[in-house]
Amino acid sequence: MDFKQHIRVIEDFPKEGISFKDITTIIKDGPIFKQMVDQMADRLKDLNVEAIAGPEARGFIFGVPVAYALGIGFIPIRKKGKLPGETYSLTYDLEYGQDTLEIHKDGIRPGMRVAIIDDLLATGGTIAACKDLLEVAGAEVVSIDFVIELTGLKGADKLDGYNVQSMVKYEF
Repeated sequence: MDFKQHIRVIEDFPKEGISFKDITTIIKDGPIFKQMVDQMADRLKDLNVEAIAGPEARGFIFGVPVAYALGIGFIPIRKKGKLPGETYSLTYDLEYGQDTLEIHKDGIRPGMRVAIIDDLLATGGTIAACKDLLEVAGAEVVSIDFVIELTGLKGADKLDGYNVQSMVKYEF
């Protein structure tokens, strides 16, 4: 299916010159959302994935149903201070500052095969930090999957050597 036709593009949002890709048009349509989740799960089923990980919040939207479809668990990647219990943390650089991501220590075991799912690959900084955090925790990242990839921003370059998949690609 051509999912691109189901994504609303809003020009000049949130500011002039930005072409915003709105995934709410996919998730509000049950049959389209189901087909996307099923296709994402189908691409992962032969990789022996043991868990899906996703960053808050939009990674949860797609990651949880894919994990459910595969009959495996979901590992939430949250901003600092949002998870109770012991966590692994990783601080990474943003364009204007830093941010910290965390996962539960008991959510990963050494060698666990994990796929990361998020809604959008743009510059790749946050998803590279997610990958690094999972690897620090001992996981093997076997796939990194997106609904949308903005190819012109070259975020996939930060994920060189990894299995990167995108359902829909736009230049910007």
